[in-house]
Amino acid sequence: MAIKQAYLAGVLLLGFVVGGCSTQTDIDTAAPPVDLGDFKLGHNIAVAKNAEMIPPSRGAEPEELEAAIITEIDRRFSRYSGDGLYHFGVAVQGYTLAVPGIPLVLSPKSALVISVNIYDDSQADNGRNGRLTPEPRQLVVFESLTGNTLIGSGLTNSREEQLQNLAFNAALQIEAWLEENRETWFFEPQEGAETPPAQLVGEAEVAE
Repeated sequence: MAIKQAYLAGVLLLGFVVGGCSTQTDIDTAAPPVDLGDFKLGHNIAVAKNAEMIPPSRGAEPEELEAAIITEIDRRFSRYSGDGLYHFGVAVQGYTLAVPGIPLVLSPKSALVISVNIYDDSQADNGRNGRLTPEPRQLVVFESLTGNTLIGSGLTNSREEQLQNLAFNAALQIEAWLEENRETWFFEPQEGAETPPAQLVGEAEVAE
């Protein structure tokens, strides 16, 4: 457990150094959805039973983490009504929910480490499932920077607000990932063009 916790803490630190907190908070579900071709959300599964809490952190039950992620994924992706059906499997690997610190000196940030699988229902065949990538996509998700969280959300936000903020940004990052791959995954190839097939895998767990 200690090794995994140290690894996840390193992932969070690396993500903070490389990406900072440049979350695109100006993009909301009130804005028109991006073009994802034939995408329509099917199963929406989140698993957090093996999530590691990275201290210092407020605690959260697996059910709370799962419910927050499922709610925000459903809110964002239920806007799409394509002809295809795609399933999400999200595993929460680690999290930290900021605790109160000293403003501008020690202001911890909330963050999530998740891994995401997406499955194309049309690719399922003889007990296999059409996972679109050979390996789960790992995402490091930070809370949005606002006037309140700039000094540390542990001082200004409740635990529930921190979870909702992170889950919102997780769904936003997943949407951006799908948009990056839309031509391959969600659009019919033009006549005569070749499109790489989805990776068909055997019995797969959600995402580890």
